[in-house]
Amino acid sequence: MVRRVLISVTSDVVTDQRVLKVAAEISATGADITIIGRKLPWSLECDGIPWKVTRYRMIFKKGFLFYKFFNIRLLFSLFRSGADLLVSNDLDTLLPNFIVSRIRNIPLVFDAHEYFTGSPELSGRPFVKYVWKMVERMVVPRLKYFITVNDSIASLYEKEYGIKPVVVRNFSANWPGNSSERSELGISKDDILCVIQGTGLNHGRGGMELLDAISDTDGIHLLVIGRGDQIGAMRERILEPGIINRVTFLTVMPWNDMMSYTAMADIGLSLDMKGSVNYENSLPNKIFDYMNAGLAVIATDIKEVSAVVNSTGCGMIISEPDPRLIRDAIIRFRDDR
Repeated sequence: MVRRVLISVTSDVVTDQRVLKVAAEISATGADITIIGRKLPWSLECDGIPWKVTRYRMIFKKGFLFYKFFNIRLLFSLFRSGADLLVSNDLDTLLPNFIVSRIRNIPLVFDAHEYFTGSPELSGRPFVKYVWKMVERMVVPRLKYFITVNDSIASLYEKEYGIKPVVVRNFSANWPGNSSERSELGISKDDILCVIQGTGLNHGRGGMELLDAISDTDGIHLLVIGRGDQIGAMRERILEPGIINRVTFLTVMPWNDMMSYTAMADIGLSLDMKGSVNYENSLPNKIFDYMNAGLAVIATDIKEVSAVVNSTGCGMIISEPDPRLIRDAIIRFRDDR
């Protein structure tokens, strides 16, 4: 019987809903759970998480030195943990987990949240991509327990390594809460309220194009919830005339709070661009959050996203995050409402 489980991830844990859901499922078997992640300057406290959480404070926040020192610390923590089962989340925690699982002869579950070596962050960085690919090639074919988030990513791994992971989709937890009031944020009840949310609002996810789409369209307000490397540019963009009073930014918050703000919107947006293997095969959590909150969805034609939206009839697919296409889709929703 598994008595002690150690789950590791490079996220800040609190905002990682998949990790928390996996922890809850394992905990239901009676196992003792420890989660290792990292503490970022903007990280929320772990209040309400019922398991032991250790978060490393790292001097280096990204790049080679971050991954090097995080993985070294993780390796020593795993050796000392006395765990009966290891759960590694994404390629950036896999190597130390694999080493300890082999030396200690304990089972390892690998959960690939994304196709890591196809991420846009590795584009144009051939040496860094080569290093991560070497880790992947060394470890993945030797895995016995392997899960991932959707069929497209599972097929990529099967094609490359002859191993098809078990697919465990990122469905949101049932949210029975009530939405916040628009007046709390100074948003008119008569406006079409659009929301885009997540902790990875980065380049290539349509944020700037969305601002362009609403800049000359009356009666539309945008709510941005989360963080990412495009937030700074988006904040600068809204300083231009005609848009500053029509966009509201909220930072990272607990999932239930985020859902209460999401639920007061009319439309949820997911605007990933093609060109990255990871994005082209992704199925963002936000899609299920929007559906859970009862919103119409406007999303770009990403394979897994399109399959969900088209099969459920929950929204509209546009070919790319072009401002004109985004604007036309929002106006169509407004006119059909």
